[in-house]
Amino acid sequence: MLAVSGRLPADLANYALEVKWDGIRAVVYVREDGIRVTGRRGTDFTRRYPEVADAVDVLGGQGHAGHRAVLDGEVVALDETGRPSFELLQRRMHVENPGAAGLLAEVPVRYLPFDLLYLDGHTLLALPYTERRELLGSLGLDVPPAFPGEGGDLLTATREQGLEGVVAKRLDSPYRPGRRVDWWIKVKHLSTREVVIAGWRPGAGRRAGGIGSLLMGAFGESGLVYIGHVGTGFSDAALDALYSLLTPLEIPDSPFAERPPWDIAKNAKWVRPEVVGEVAYTMWTRDVRLRNPAWRGLRPDKAPGEVRL
Repeated sequence: MLAVSGRLPADLANYALEVKWDGIRAVVYVREDGIRVTGRRGTDFTRRYPEVADAVDVLGGQGHAGHRAVLDGEVVALDETGRPSFELLQRRMHVENPGAAGLLAEVPVRYLPFDLLYLDGHTLLALPYTERRELLGSLGLDVPPAFPGEGGDLLTATREQGLEGVVAKRLDSPYRPGRRVDWWIKVKHLSTREVVIAGWRPGAGRRAGGIGSLLMGAFGESGLVYIGHVGTGFSDAALDALYSLLTPLEIPDSPFAERPPWDIAKNAKWVRPEVVGEVAYTMWTRDVRLRNPAWRGLRPDKAPGEVRL
């Protein structure tokens, strides 16, 4: 079951709020023959994340002992401050034998279960959220808390702690696998900043022949620093206007002090860094990139030299 994006609902008394964890979704099956971990599309993650099986092993037991369950939750990797880091988690995402690669100690992960879909022969999908959470809480797992009706406090706390946001879940909501429904609402924290446009990448499909994404920069000690590319948030009219604006500014080579990664730069069209825009984003990555940027518009009131790291 997937959440829609939005704002906190007005009738908060009918919702519980949970922290939105910046990780990957994982459904865990605790069965007589062992524990299986799968992703949203059914990909088997069991070998990639052995910590998940360890986290829920308290349920299984041997033979016919223990519980049989299906859990929904999030796999996260925590940075040195204890906050989930999607950037760290990427180091584990495609490694089938993390023990052999030395990653179990270097990049450990945790499993944070937040829903219970099946328990000991009973499908729980039709039960309301409150009953599923009560059953989940009774199993002795490390379950992250939910806060009924405390939207403003949790939203402020997650923003102050640098977390991604919150998810508001209706107390009476059933569970609908594979569907995105407004019984769950994800509310993300977004920051905004100015960026210097230093180039663009050609589009494909509906955007073929025009701009697919913009290459963004900001000025640091050594000159213009590449801070990512943005390809969402544009209207067709905005893309047409940007194409007309940027085409006369084309130059033969990158204006960045250090050339962006090869896969980004290989087909880029470079421009003089004279145009400033604004993007929304969730956070900075460790390699000084904007995470999840979305275009908001041009900032003709800002000079490129004002856009500093």
